[in-house]
Amino acid sequence: MRPNQQDLLSTQDHALIRLADALRSQGYQFVTSTPATHSRVNARPQNAWASDLSGVFGWSRPFRESLLPSEILRLMHEAEIIAPVTGGFTSTLRLSSLGDLLLWHAAFPTTDADAVFFGPDTYRFAQAIDSYLKLRRAPVQRAMDIGSGTGAGALRIALANPHAKVWAGDINAQALRLVRINAHIAKIENVHPSHSNMLDGVHDDFDLIVANPPYLNDSLKRSYRHGGGSHGQELAVAMLEASVPRLRNKGTLLLYTGSTIVDGLDTFRSSAEPILHSLPPTWHTSYRELDPDVFGEELDNPAYEDADRIAAVVLQVTAA
Repeated sequence: MRPNQQDLLSTQDHALIRLADALRSQGYQFVTSTPATHSRVNARPQNAWASDLSGVFGWSRPFRESLLPSEILRLMHEAEIIAPVTGGFTSTLRLSSLGDLLLWHAAFPTTDADAVFFGPDTYRFAQAIDSYLKLRRAPVQRAMDIGSGTGAGALRIALANPHAKVWAGDINAQALRLVRINAHIAKIENVHPSHSNMLDGVHDDFDLIVANPPYLNDSLKRSYRHGGGSHGQELAVAMLEASVPRLRNKGTLLLYTGSTIVDGLDTFRSSAEPILHSLPPTWHTSYRELDPDVFGEELDNPAYEDADRIAAVVLQVTAA
């Protein structure tokens, strides 16, 4: 982490970094599932209480004090992420694996309006970035991760391009805090957390812009889930519109999002087409479904009563 970012780390932040290091030294790994799967697994009687580190820091289960080593408990108290419940405690943050990265994010269930989300979408987003970077011929010099959350996208780019300047932009102060912490855990020094609404907080053009916006129509309008519009597509379209003017020559936007399919119509693609049709004819665009069916439980909600399915999609736009 760069010295000026190091100065922004609090005592609690340093404790979270040491806690992640301590858990890694004990072989900790955890792959985060969808909220629906998480609920089902935690509802099993044998999972009422945590029995190991993954139960505490991955599944967000209550635990008894005797379960954890004293050093882990001390760091949790120092980091202020331990909360009392009847008969024990819970961790107010989760720690998830993404390849070799360990990333702190909100505990389950993610009910707070400013919750920092991590889940299967994060894995698909990271895979899309990794696949793109493997095919890219020129090194990335300047990159931006819009709505960075945990910083997963920015960190994947920075790992592959250690000499690049990579911004992680978000309007959520808790997200920016966790980006700093997660970058420090990974010993990545070229990620720059920045308070930014879309791209407004960073005055530059980019070789690469990536985004994984919320894309659901969430009745509670939680910022990490609610994309706006009839089926959650509005924010992704706004990110497309904001990003196009900020691409350098040969620069690329990689937009991972979800699209509700209604009677065979891809609602995100349909909403994005006016912008795509306005691009210069020399620009290149590609669009694909990465996963044809995600968040199927949402189809039970009134906002999706007309939907066939929700697909995870990737839009790539390259300037020329």
